Amino acid sequence: QVQLVESGGGLVQAGGSLRLSCAASGSIFRINVMGWYRQAPGKQREFLANISEYGSTTYADSVKGRFTISRDAAKSTMYLQMNSLKPEDTAVYYCMAAGGGASGWGQGTQVTVSS
Repeated sequence: QVQLVESGGGLVQAGGSLRLSCAASGSIFRINVMGWYRQAPGKQREFLANISEYGSTTYADSVKGRFTISRDAAKSTMYLQMNSLKPEDTAVYYCMAAGGGASGWGQGTQVTVSS
């Protein structure tokens, strides 16, 4: 199994930036892809971005050009750099890892963007 721990959330003003981290441990050799999702109150969990083991990335249209996903394979850590934040970005942000026929989720980190 893979254990995931997010960090870096917090309160920021609109237009500001935050960088989220997701540290992976356990059976990390199984991971093929890692990604970020978010869930706002009363809404379904939403895909934001993912990054493959080869470094290729995919973004949702809602964050393309504002968010950047990256990873440090040596540290088994994935990042989400979030710029030009908007109040509608307020949500709990989750990281996900998948591979070897299994997937796992972190516990989430709250991001609140004030107007």
